[in-house]
Amino acid sequence: MDEIDVPPFFLCPISLELMKDPVTVSTGITYDRESIEKWLFSGKNNTCPVTKQALPADCDLTPNHTLRRLIQSWCTMNASHGVERIPTPKPPISKTQIAKLLNDAKSPHLNTKCLQKLRSIASESAANKRCMEAAGAVEFLASIVSSTTVEEASSADALSILYSLQLSEAALKNLIGKNGEFIKSLLRVMQRGSYESRAYSILLLKSMMAVADPMQMIRLETEFFVEIVQVLHDQISQQASSAALKLLIQLSPWGRNRIKAVNGGAVSVLIGLLLDSSERRACEMMLMAVDILCGCAEGRAELLEHAAGLAIVSKKIMRVSQVATDKAVRILLLVSKFSATPAVIQEMLQLGVVAKLCVMLQMDCENKAKEKAREILKLHARAWRSSSCIPKNLLSSYPS
Repeated sequence: MDEIDVPPFFLCPISLELMKDPVTVSTGITYDRESIEKWLFSGKNNTCPVTKQALPADCDLTPNHTLRRLIQSWCTMNASHGVERIPTPKPPISKTQIAKLLNDAKSPHLNTKCLQKLRSIASESAANKRCMEAAGAVEFLASIVSSTTVEEASSADALSILYSLQLSEAALKNLIGKNGEFIKSLLRVMQRGSYESRAYSILLLKSMMAVADPMQMIRLETEFFVEIVQVLHDQISQQASSAALKLLIQLSPWGRNRIKAVNGGAVSVLIGLLLDSSERRACEMMLMAVDILCGCAEGRAELLEHAAGLAIVSKKIMRVSQVATDKAVRILLLVSKFSATPAVIQEMLQLGVVAKLCVMLQMDCENKAKEKAREILKLHARAWRSSSCIPKNLLSSYPS
């Protein structure tokens, strides 16, 4: 192929490779189906890559049969040069076919076969996923998850397919609606389902909450946070744990969600995970979540009540990353400002927190983190000024 001049109009404008399934968009430009589907659906773009013109939301990809036959003929003519003939592509699924499949599935004994077929269709292409969404597959799958009479295996299958569809923002918002009934169904799965079902539930919830409005996030019940924390505690999978952490970080600042998360046991579980974790990104996200939760008195109280709370936060300073250091020092600053009883001040000294902060001032750390460390030390200078761990050159700047 490298030695043959390929006609330029046989090449996809996106991949610059020989087109296997040429399709034309409404602007008149032809692309390889795989490339334009990835551009439109996975990349969430809404313009024609060549002309930059806007494309409709339900953009039709019209097969260019004439060009495909020309490419196949050219491949055959150049077979002696090692060019393989591209196969005739399988036509994409239609909304009518999906609708018939969903209608047939109304019979309970056909549910399993329907789910298997839907999984197969979804795995073939991004266009099939969009077609399934447009034909009502999302509502069908959500009804199976919400049903209390279907077998757990069917519910788990429906959940995994629903997540694999990479739903549009409109579909996700539709799932959030309906008085929050589908969210309740997902919570029920997280309470009683298998590890796999719980993992798909938390992943789907993360996608849904990414498009939720503030009032929907504020109205979440404490049990919602209890189940997020339980997923974190059980360490079902790395992907599920990451989704649970991101949910905590996203939702906790809204309304009374900090307190709900704390009451759900979030602080204790996060400290336990920090004790065992050395992975950079995971530590950063855990400290970020603890920082947000310590924005309320209940969160700080839980941190201080845990035997390893202050110690593990201090330990992460200058050991993980600049981001982790900044979050850890922020947590200590919140404690120092709003929860520093004489016992806490003494504990910070005994645990080496004060010494760590002093070392920070001498190190090449981020300036903002240094400023926070200096603020903590100045806040309690009277209590710590007799400590041998504080450098003498700093004592002169402390109030007497």
